[in-house]
Amino acid sequence: MKARYWIVAGFLVAGAIQVMATPGGPVIVTQDGDVLTAKGQLKGPGRRPPHGPKDIAMNRPNPAKEIAAVAKSGNAFATDLYAKLAGKEKGNLFFSPASIHTALAMTYAGARGNTEKQMFTTLKFPIDKRWGSAPVKGEGMNMRTTGRAVRTLVPWPQDRLHPAYGLLIKKLNAPRKVRGKPAYELVVANALWGQKGYPFKEVFTKTVKANYDAGLEEVDYVKATEASRKKINAWVEKKTKQKIKNLIPRGVVNPATRLVLTNAIYFKSNWDEKFEKGATREGKFRFPARAGEMAMAVRVPFMHQQKRHGYMETDTFQAVDLMYRYGDLSMTIFLPRKFADLAAFEKTLTARNLTKWLGQFKRETVQLSLPKFKFTSQFGLAKTLKTMGMTDAFSPKTADFSGMTTADKLFISAVIHKAFVAVDEEGTEAAAATAVDIAMTAMPPRPKQPKVFKADHPFVFMIRHRATGSILFMGRVMNPK
Repeated sequence: MKARYWIVAGFLVAGAIQVMATPGGPVIVTQDGDVLTAKGQLKGPGRRPPHGPKDIAMNRPNPAKEIAAVAKSGNAFATDLYAKLAGKEKGNLFFSPASIHTALAMTYAGARGNTEKQMFTTLKFPIDKRWGSAPVKGEGMNMRTTGRAVRTLVPWPQDRLHPAYGLLIKKLNAPRKVRGKPAYELVVANALWGQKGYPFKEVFTKTVKANYDAGLEEVDYVKATEASRKKINAWVEKKTKQKIKNLIPRGVVNPATRLVLTNAIYFKSNWDEKFEKGATREGKFRFPARAGEMAMAVRVPFMHQQKRHGYMETDTFQAVDLMYRYGDLSMTIFLPRKFADLAAFEKTLTARNLTKWLGQFKRETVQLSLPKFKFTSQFGLAKTLKTMGMTDAFSPKTADFSGMTTADKLFISAVIHKAFVAVDEEGTEAAAATAVDIAMTAMPPRPKQPKVFKADHPFVFMIRHRATGSILFMGRVMNPK
């Protein structure tokens, strides 16, 4: 059996150029935050262009840095969202932060005013930190400078964010070729489902189409609510190879719905180092019981192998990085030293710590024991996103999505997420889907002995696209059975 991984996501129902004055002419800070001239990069604030203003290179983006910045913002959102869900949801947890972030990024294209500001902060969109010389006002392009370096924080504008997101999606959709065939299957698809005849702003639909390849499909929520719901659900089923069915339940879309934005991600790959099925045998998986009860254990199939993997450890946890075929994607597993310490580890799982930990992996021989697991998570995200700062977007009174239309006052009425994951000897199979309703009034020397990594108690895991660093999904295993 070929191992498969599907992620589906996203329903939304319903750069900047900075001038630094320097003696001899201004220096232009480009979109990626570097100071560039036609003769090359200038480092440090207040540097003079070598040949004057004619050599200034304006508004020159660096695609790799644009992609990295958007992926980094998605990962920061992922760890923030995980922290909220881990404290709220009980037991096993699985979701696709990439799906949710992409769907909300498309929604953000229509946000304005305070709604736009709150979404920017909650979604952790990029902010440039730039150094320049404070200018003396009133002298135009040949301004004198104070001679003192000043740091400024520059949030990415919408017209820079969405093209950068488009670059990330194109990167995800372009797996490298191995002997003429893709190293893995990863397809990102988007679509808009708008009310028939509704006056959506052309700038909004063009932005989403150009950067997310999401064409506008007309449906009739007013006169054919149920047919519209079924049509969208059918699209999700098709994109997830029938893994996610009936994503939008009855009652979520209604005659007041005006727009559904959908994002689907499909991924399929085997492990780079498959587990031998003959080595799989039953063992005990221990997990904390409810407060006041004794610890519990269940017997589940454990996969075993001794191979070289990425590995790192601290006094409180171990981590292993398992490559999928050809190494373009991987599953990273974080295992607390003690079976009852998962909650304590989760509190340390921040974007900053994650970046630090991922930089500490070294190739080691690992004696690995990993349980086979398979489970489904489903939950609403509206309350969670509100607690993260997106309050106005869900309020009929304060939501401002005037970037989508001026015909009605729109708001987000619901966010639904559903995900499935299965891990076995061959690899990973998974699917996830999100729905948001927008309605009117939304390396050290090789050791002699292998490292022992026995995942026989609760752990956190994530799947990463290594070329971009993007976390496609993450979760935890509390009870594999």
